[in-house]
Amino acid sequence: MTHLVRSELLLLARNRMAVFNSVLVPVMIIGLLASGGDAGGDTAVVTGMLGFVLVGVLYYTLVSTYVARREDLVLQRLRVGVLTDLEILAGTAGPAVAVALGQMALFVAVGATAFGLPAPVNAPVLLLGVLLGTVVFALLAAVSTTFTRTVELAQVTTLPVLLVCVAGAGFAIPLDALPGPVAEALRWLPLSPTLELVRLGWLGKPGAGVLGVLGAAAAPAGLLAAWTVLGWVAVRRWFRWSPRR
Repeated sequence: MTHLVRSELLLLARNRMAVFNSVLVPVMIIGLLASGGDAGGDTAVVTGMLGFVLVGVLYYTLVSTYVARREDLVLQRLRVGVLTDLEILAGTAGPAVAVALGQMALFVAVGATAFGLPAPVNAPVLLLGVLLGTVVFALLAAVSTTFTRTVELAQVTTLPVLLVCVAGAGFAIPLDALPGPVAEALRWLPLSPTLELVRLGWLGKPGAGVLGVLGAAAAPAGLLAAWTVLGWVAVRRWFRWSPRR
């Protein structure tokens, strides 16, 4: 598995577009936020960036990676070796997950220092939201390869998930501005509980202590756990290891 992660990291480093998205894009976004002058004290801006990393970087990158390895017969060859299915998927996703976690850590650090945002009130809850969100969107990426025939088509097949999750998170369109049933349905999408945990871990809950924050975090954490189970069941049922002909 270590060799698999190392080879994926080497391929990622050779991909100029991936390096640009991984290194330069976060720096550019931070520069724009800092020059805008309106990000100070606005935690929603930074948490929105964390959500963007999950759907716009991790999810899309992994869909493209899994499809490319499948079409090149890499996954099929790995499966006849000593690695389990979970180890193959996790090893292939390792570098992209590491890049996404690094970007999110960078946004949190810059938000807490350069923008004058408060330090996280409950770091474990924030970390729980980030880790569960990472697992869920990695599984969603694997499921999305089922209807993605080529790497080029990943730009099309990932778009519905990106748009719906962004809408459900409420940082593109406020959920309060939507009809009640629509807003309630969008809150069940995976990005919404992820960012809710991040906000709870960062800001806490007004009038509630540590136990109050943990109690408020139970519902979104449970929802993400359910998404994790559903995602793994879907991967076991529909993920294709050989090219689609």
